[in-house]
Amino acid sequence: MKIGTPKEVINGEARVAMTPDSARQLQKLGYDCAIESGAGLQAGFSDATYEEAGVEIIKTAAALWKASDIIAKVRQPNEAELKRLNSTKTLISFFNPGGNEEGLELAKSKGASVIAMEMVPRISRAQKMDALSSMANIAGYRAVIEAGNNFGRFFTGQITAAGKVPPAKVLVVGAGVAGLAAIGTSTSLGAITLAFDVRPEVAEQVESMGAEFVYLDFEEEQADGASSGGYASVSSPEFREAQLAKFRELAPEVDIVITTALIPNREAPELWTEDMVAAMKPGSVIVDLAAEKGGNCKLTVMDEKIVTENGVTIIGYTDFPSRMAAQASTLYATNIRHMMTDLTPEKDGQVNHNMEDDVIRGATVTHAGEITFPPPPPKVQAIAAKPKEVVPELTPEEKRTQEVAAFKAQTKNQVTLLVVGGALLLGVGLVAPVSFMQHFIVFVLSVFIGFQVIWGVAHSLHTPLMAVTNAISSIIILGALMQIGSGSFLVILLAALSVFMAGINIFGGFLVTRRMLAMFQKS
Repeated sequence: MKIGTPKEVINGEARVAMTPDSARQLQKLGYDCAIESGAGLQAGFSDATYEEAGVEIIKTAAALWKASDIIAKVRQPNEAELKRLNSTKTLISFFNPGGNEEGLELAKSKGASVIAMEMVPRISRAQKMDALSSMANIAGYRAVIEAGNNFGRFFTGQITAAGKVPPAKVLVVGAGVAGLAAIGTSTSLGAITLAFDVRPEVAEQVESMGAEFVYLDFEEEQADGASSGGYASVSSPEFREAQLAKFRELAPEVDIVITTALIPNREAPELWTEDMVAAMKPGSVIVDLAAEKGGNCKLTVMDEKIVTENGVTIIGYTDFPSRMAAQASTLYATNIRHMMTDLTPEKDGQVNHNMEDDVIRGATVTHAGEITFPPPPPKVQAIAAKPKEVVPELTPEEKRTQEVAAFKAQTKNQVTLLVVGGALLLGVGLVAPVSFMQHFIVFVLSVFIGFQVIWGVAHSLHTPLMAVTNAISSIIILGALMQIGSGSFLVILLAALSVFMAGINIFGGFLVTRRMLAMFQKS
């Protein structure tokens, strides 16, 4: 079968769904690859590089759609493209099935199989095919770069001979994939980064990246993100008011605001109101990644950059991934290649559209003349974060009761061991000679004392393993020293070797511990 990639028909779209590297991987799955002439030029891939990778160059889109069994695209296909489908073809593309009812009906009437890349379920096995996350990652990074391009100062603070430059203060609203990418980029550039999200479980992720999580003085049970496919859920009106009050408090302080809040198949929630924009300092920047769905900022204009009367720049571009076309195309083409790997389990160049597979079924929106959207919940669900168990604080009486119970249990175990041990010694003494019993009792007492000495060693300067091995080596040295005064040359030699080897073990343990501790020191 042949996989073909046409040139994107939407003006300004520079991405391409197949790269020379992904084509080589697809060929290993048994497929022939074709691409429309010039489809990869804006992403930095010339026709010559595709030819070197064994890809057939087809001059026109019509010829490519006719010759290909599988069509891989980036943007949602238009009506003219959908009319080129038939029952033998498979389309892999962003499709927006929740807001593209006409496209679904047209694909159904053609009998084609359509795989919507934004519908890949968010489960662990499907992360390699998650094109939404791939593009959101780029959008978050690029948002910070665009903000820096329009911001009049450094991100990081500096003290120079020419004066002091304070660090920029960045607020990221929404800590999904795009938000986390923006947080990582902002902190790496040296800015003071704040982040907010309605999902409580992301606070640790935000703080682990060096940013400060903005908490609300408001208690409301929020749905865990894993239960909604990794997305935020709709908040109550009371929570929204507390959220807006917090943003009004932060607006005069922050220099850059990056908003990423979106709920699938809904208009973007308005989080940054007109009065917040008015409260911001001149020269501040707002980058609205939700501009395509109306924007999180009240004043955002889709696909435009505007400057307000008080000097705040608001960026409403919707093509952030396309502005990094080479990187975006590489990641998206890799997502598609992984999807094709699942569709081709035998690596024989033939599509096996297994509707029992969670990933394939979840991403398929039309198949065999039927609309299969929305999909059923995947059999393998994302694991929701378990709520932390609150351990009740014990009263003094309860603590005393627990201590007494623990002491009784420990005493019972010790008495049982002594009784069993004494019975065994008595049994051995009844049948063994006196000379054997003298040595056997010394052996038992030595084992008992050695055990107590070894396990009683404090671990304050060692790891537990190092402390125990050093204690054992110390006992070996003591035993060897007692035997060095023996009149036998062989005994003296073995004792000296024991002291030497045990000494190496002890000093080596100290050296290893010293190196381990040095790994955790800043200086």
